[in-house]
Amino acid sequence: MSALRKKFGDDYQVVTTSSSGSGFNQPPPEKKKKRQRFVDKNGRCNVQHGNLGGETSRYLSDLFTTLVDLKWRWNLFIFILTYTVAWLFMASMWWLIAYIRGDLNKAHNDKYTPCVANVYNFPSAFLFFIETEATIGYGYRYITDKCPEGIILFLFQSILGSIVDAFLIGCMFIKMSQPKKRAETLMFSEHAAISMRDGKLTLMFRVGNLRNSHMVSAQIRCKLLKSRQTPEGEFLPLDQLELDVGFSTGADQLFLVSPLTICHVIDTKSPFYDLSQRSMQTEQFEIVVILEGIVETTGMTCQARTSYTEDEVLWGHRFFPVISLEEGFFKVDYSQFHATFEVPTPPYSVKEQEEALLLSSPLMAPSLCNSGEKNSSLDCLETLEDNDSTTKLPTKLQKITGRDGLPKKLLRMSSTTSEMTYSFGDLPMKLQRISSVPGVSDDKQGGKASKISTEPISKSVADLPPKLQRLAGGGAGRMDGHLPPKLRKMNSDLTLKLKE
Repeated sequence: MSALRKKFGDDYQVVTTSSSGSGFNQPPPEKKKKRQRFVDKNGRCNVQHGNLGGETSRYLSDLFTTLVDLKWRWNLFIFILTYTVAWLFMASMWWLIAYIRGDLNKAHNDKYTPCVANVYNFPSAFLFFIETEATIGYGYRYITDKCPEGIILFLFQSILGSIVDAFLIGCMFIKMSQPKKRAETLMFSEHAAISMRDGKLTLMFRVGNLRNSHMVSAQIRCKLLKSRQTPEGEFLPLDQLELDVGFSTGADQLFLVSPLTICHVIDTKSPFYDLSQRSMQTEQFEIVVILEGIVETTGMTCQARTSYTEDEVLWGHRFFPVISLEEGFFKVDYSQFHATFEVPTPPYSVKEQEEALLLSSPLMAPSLCNSGEKNSSLDCLETLEDNDSTTKLPTKLQKITGRDGLPKKLLRMSSTTSEMTYSFGDLPMKLQRISSVPGVSDDKQGGKASKISTEPISKSVADLPPKLQRLAGGGAGRMDGHLPPKLRKMNSDLTLKLKE
């Protein structure tokens, strides 16, 4: 135990799967019904095509691929049957020529020249065909120059024999060199694990290559098969969703020399965003893993597949390390390839963790004011006061609003301009220009601006803080200089009237 803790750290925990020592006779656990899989652990797809109707003729249109896809027992049967039928057919043709010409009855006549010498019956005709086709004869039987039909049949036999040899031998060669067997030396872990890695909840599984030859351009992909119902009411029994295992970062391109742990980070874009340890007991899904690459020795593309159902995903587990440094090389211990150990992992989903973090964050209250762009600053202050989120305004806001405060109705009216003003002289130059234009204040501003400018408010520019005084004074001079002479005169007349 101490050695394991020293090797793997304090996160190591002993996982006990058997319970004993209780004084009660506990009933044996019910055997869980075998889960129907879409892809078996060995990569075979558990799908059968039925009710094809007239579509079966499509298999004959691609006869070569059909023969390659057949099982070995059917391949051997077709191989033997084809050669047997071809041999019997060609032997019958040679026997038929000898029978029509009468060579069978005159074969022992030394003065008669037959089509094929020393062919007396069907077995001798069959032996002649084998000697001609396979070139394993002894020169005892041969074609004479007195038989043109025999020469034509010999040419046809040579062409037909070459076609049959090329088709059947090529089919057997392709079937024997298929890269499917290369996938037998690509390993996947028996279970997948979910635990924390780099501070994020991560789904992990392990892949390995048993051969010393590499898989060139190895790439891995993951699909999540899960039934769901669309908002329109359509039921999808095997909806396929993509699990990102590093496509954006290039981590899906593998250098598969030693066993690798493939990771899928569970975040807001992951289909497992709301998956927790509790919900895994009721969820039904299947993770299909597809590993593709080019076999280094043959140059052919190989694909290995496996799948993990929900009962094969271990929550709060991590894989044992399998690589150790020896003298001059790295050693891989495949006895620990499938082994996992338990580590502390929160049982909550990523969605629940983010919601809990958001509720406990002290920045939750100010976000209320930022939720809408149309809320004025005064409305946000009132909201904060109502929610007891703040008890005292900042000093700068206190100076602007004044110690005595203003009526809330007046503050709301003045806040529509998005800046707090107390008199026409305190308004920013932009609002002063708008108010100074004839007709604008009556039509666009309505009655609110007029009421604000005519109410007896005791505040003036002198009562403002020095910073605001500089902004109001300096800005007025600068902006007044850019106005046309007519507007400057109107502005000065209006200012004199207000002072009187």
